[in-house]
Amino acid sequence: MKIGILSDTHLPRLTANFRDICDRYLSDAEVIFHAGDFTSAEVVTFLSAKAFYGVSGNMDPVEVKALLSDKRVIELGGYRFGLIHGWGSSNGLEERLRPQFQDVDVIVYGHSHRAANHVRDGILFFNPGTATGFSSSETHSIGLLECGDKIKGTILDID
Repeated sequence: MKIGILSDTHLPRLTANFRDICDRYLSDAEVIFHAGDFTSAEVVTFLSAKAFYGVSGNMDPVEVKALLSDKRVIELGGYRFGLIHGWGSSNGLEERLRPQFQDVDVIVYGHSHRAANHVRDGILFFNPGTATGFSSSETHSIGLLECGDKIKGTILDID
């Protein structure tokens, strides 16, 4: 199973660029996760056309928060995924997120706009970075999780 991972898109509306990113990089993903800060319910609706799981982020408006919880656990392919946005400083973010989930294999998060893909205490911490971000000076990326006998995470830079 291939899971496409997005976070921190910060789009006030659905854009042609975002559609292109999804078509180019996520078309063969069986499931899409978005770890919050959509900033537009239109993006939630667009992603919901596929198998989709998302959570709201600190920058999301009331319309998005009405559609999505702030954290969730998803069971797919024999694995348990904790999905959450995050809050506060980027420093210590993973330490604040870990107690939010019990008995998960992966914690997918966002908030920092910094990609992460590493195992800590037997849990894969995975942050796709930001595909569209706030400014053109940011590095733009998305993530892929491939789930089979084990989980393999990949960060893809967006050009």
